[in-house]
Amino acid sequence: MATRTPREAADALEAYAAFLRSERHASAHTLRAYLADVRAFLRDTRPSRLAGVSPSVVRRWLRTLDGRIERSSMGRKLAAVRGFFRFLVRTGRIPTDPTVGVTAPRARRHLPVHLSLDEMDRLLSTPQRDGPLGLRDRAILEVLYAGGLRVSELTGLDWDRVDFDAGVVRVVGKGNKERVAPIGRPALAALRAYREKGEGPDGGPVFRNVRGGRLTTRSVARLLERVVVAAAVRQRATPHALRHTFATHMLGAGADLRAIQELLGHSSLSTTQRYTHVDLKRLMEAYDRAHPRA
Repeated sequence: MATRTPREAADALEAYAAFLRSERHASAHTLRAYLADVRAFLRDTRPSRLAGVSPSVVRRWLRTLDGRIERSSMGRKLAAVRGFFRFLVRTGRIPTDPTVGVTAPRARRHLPVHLSLDEMDRLLSTPQRDGPLGLRDRAILEVLYAGGLRVSELTGLDWDRVDFDAGVVRVVGKGNKERVAPIGRPALAALRAYREKGEGPDGGPVFRNVRGGRLTTRSVARLLERVVVAAAVRQRATPHALRHTFATHMLGAGADLRAIQELLGHSSLSTTQRYTHVDLKRLMEAYDRAHPRA
């Protein structure tokens, strides 16, 4: 049975939430997830006071999670708890950070799901619904793949952030960071057709539902599920899989890894490396072509 959160912890959580909103510009989803993880830690460890939490308490807590949840999830939970205690030290609420030196078990690497060029061609050539909704769906698929966008960046896109002349869209990614994402001619053509024959006004959200409101990320996921079945693509293609596919195809065509990092909006190159995977044969061919001592 859950115990009542001590007043000290409740006050600290409230201050931490305000910090995440105002200083880190955390999204509502991120805020809920971080606070839920910290609350779960406090519920599981039941500290009488925050200053009494030690590294051994944090390590014991991690051991109770191992085997119950994925190790990647353990790492995310530890990151949330670490952020909370760093905030407490910075604001003078506790003298030391008990998460210093504590690491989560190494996550098992899984190759990200991506589509082959043939599968992507089949997906994009699959006939869509007739009328405005069909034009919208076509534009969604083209823009997702052409720009390597996160689904939240796609659904958050407004018409005034689409530059048809420059061939780019301005999207807001993680941490409320804006970036410019180039999109190709087919995606621009799909957007034009949608705007001229399906959408009408140039203001407000680009992708709308049947009631005129902003399309949700779940609606985009359902669209992908429907198109995958129609295109007879065996691979499970989520909106995020199209982002993986974008990065994989760019790297396979010879794009620089750091350029892909910028296009995806990653702050760390190591994150980009997890999104991209090339076979050994292609790497060896590149080595044989380029290295003077190959």
